[in-house]
Amino acid sequence: MTDSDNVQSDKDSTYRVTANELRQFIERFERLEAEKKDIADQQKEVMAEAKARGYDTRVMRKVIALRKRDADDIAEEEAVLDMYKEALGMA
Repeated sequence: MTDSDNVQSDKDSTYRVTANELRQFIERFERLEAEKKDIADQQKEVMAEAKARGYDTRVMRKVIALRKRDADDIAEEEAVLDMYKEALGMA
């Protein structure tokens, strides 16, 4: 085997390993996409069940979004909102 054959063989094995690794990343991402879809479907089912029980799902979504935020950010936003409402005679 010549040096050029060894270099070509090394490139081929590197390509195969890289292709295999790439395939693994893609398949892993695809599995996560499928899991994400399943979770989204489950979330829709929860909201449908809550709605069927008489809950306002629009307000529930707002509460969920608020729970993700920092309390200080919420307080600041509410203060500005109150100020704007007062300026417009809505308070």
